[in-house]
Amino acid sequence: MKKVTIINGPNLNLLGKREPEIYGGLTFESYFQSLTNKYPDLELSYFQSNIEGEIIDKLHEVGFDHDGIVLNAGAYTHTSIGIGDAVKAIKTAVIEVHISNVYAREEFRHHSYVSPNANGIIIGMGLIGYDLAIRSFLKN
Repeated sequence: MKKVTIINGPNLNLLGKREPEIYGGLTFESYFQSLTNKYPDLELSYFQSNIEGEIIDKLHEVGFDHDGIVLNAGAYTHTSIGIGDAVKAIKTAVIEVHISNVYAREEFRHHSYVSPNANGIIIGMGLIGYDLAIRSFLKN
């Protein structure tokens, strides 16, 4: 059974409450349940933290024995050299996901420390971006 972990960064625990005009009205926990129902033959796990070091620790933990990581580092995407370095250091493929189109937002969101080390990037597709990332791991 393939193992895929979704890692969400800061403020993504507020999905469904935070800026629904940008992020929608669904909690991530509800969406994650729909993903586990859709992919019963996949060992799918979810981790969220508002703490940079915990995200790095989780990347280290799963980054050598999982079949894929879906990473939405939130605002750390644009500030964390450490998370970018962690993605570069691990062996597991990482797909970077952003719910909103970061290029249609503030200029500081146009730069990612994750992207140069990710295997792919999905931006601006809403929550379906997570599903698309998971599907990319299943094609192999």
